[in-house]
Amino acid sequence: MFSLHPTLESDTCEITVLPLSCVLLMKDKGFPWLILVPKIEGVREIHALTPDDRALLIEEVSLASLILTKLFAPAKINVGALGNIVPQLHVHVIARFENDRAWPGPVWGNGPGDPYSEAELASIVSRLQDAFNRA
Repeated sequence: MFSLHPTLESDTCEITVLPLSCVLLMKDKGFPWLILVPKIEGVREIHALTPDDRALLIEEVSLASLILTKLFAPAKINVGALGNIVPQLHVHVIARFENDRAWPGPVWGNGPGDPYSEAELASIVSRLQDAFNRA
């Protein structure tokens, strides 16, 4: 049975569920930032997935990247699977801009996040859900 790690649950909100992964939005308006979590209990590393699931994960990461690119026109999409703090396998897909607070460095460790207001969160969730539904 799949359950989401408590840190991911508190730091994100759900956008949609794809065939392999839950798609979550990080609650930091400084970056349009999606997190894909394969719905497989106990998996910590990409290489622990079956070959079919690894291929599906790459397709889902690509879809998330395309959606962020279409909606936000970033300078770059960053993709990473770190898991140093949250051991559950999850892949970050982050739209980056030359004027974001961390550019050109990584998004981690650059100060506290900037939370969305309720209206901002509702708007971005709706836009992302619509984009995934159309994909």
